[in-house]
Amino acid sequence: MADIIRRRPLGLSRRFGWPLGSLVDDMLTNLDPDARLAEGYIEGRFVPAVDIAEDSEAVTITAEVPGMGKEDLDVSIEDGVLTLRGEKKEEETSEGKNFHRVERRYGRFERRIQLPQTIDPEQVTASYEDGVLKLTMPKVAAAKARSIQIE
Repeated sequence: MADIIRRRPLGLSRRFGWPLGSLVDDMLTNLDPDARLAEGYIEGRFVPAVDIAEDSEAVTITAEVPGMGKEDLDVSIEDGVLTLRGEKKEEETSEGKNFHRVERRYGRFERRIQLPQTIDPEQVTASYEDGVLKLTMPKVAAAKARSIQIE
């Protein structure tokens, strides 16, 4: 799972007008299919940012879903794939307002994350606080590292 963390300046070449910028961005995106998720912000879709961490006991997934309540989220696991679904609803706007800038994104989303086989899907717990969804997925006992005493 160490190869999950990837950071790339996707779209920077277009913004700064680097020669062949779109070719470079397309090439980087094709190398990493998950990089397409970052484009959701550029294209105007809401895509929650996700962090995935692992220790000897569990895998933890943290998703930022600001402006959403837990009733707006659906979390499921099927065939080793975690699916996060939800909808970030647009706030009602009153007539007569002239917006100078609208940067917040709204709409339906769905994120699918392939889980390692070391996860026990029956023991997954979820918590939600201040716009952050946290999923804790304990590993099965056979997958946990243990020390073996030499006799």
